[in-house]
Amino acid sequence: MTRVLFVCVQNAGRSQLAQALYEARGGEARSAGSRPADEVHPVVVEALEEIGIDIGDRAPKALTREDMEWADLVVTMGCGDECPVIPGKRYIDWNLADPVGLCLDEVRELRVEIERRVAELP
Repeated sequence: MTRVLFVCVQNAGRSQLAQALYEARGGEARSAGSRPADEVHPVVVEALEEIGIDIGDRAPKALTREDMEWADLVVTMGCGDECPVIPGKRYIDWNLADPVGLCLDEVRELRVEIERRVAELP
């Protein structure tokens, strides 16, 4: 499988969901944020726990050049110009809702959509 880096602004929701779901499929993934939050959104942790994935010990981390160089594919989610571009890397942008302020049902829907997209990655 491809090594995938999932990037969003806070690394507290979408990118954490995507990393966990890609890893659950047996893939190698990392996630990071251009301006990381203090913690992963509790509702995101809960939505993953419902399907048997525990990310309760994860913390948002800052995007580094090392992460960018490690990845074969970089999937961005709402970070726009804040995400650096390294020539020669493959990039995909997913336009997804930020889970900040979403209720559990809405995060479940986001989880399902991210899971669908993750399943289509190489």
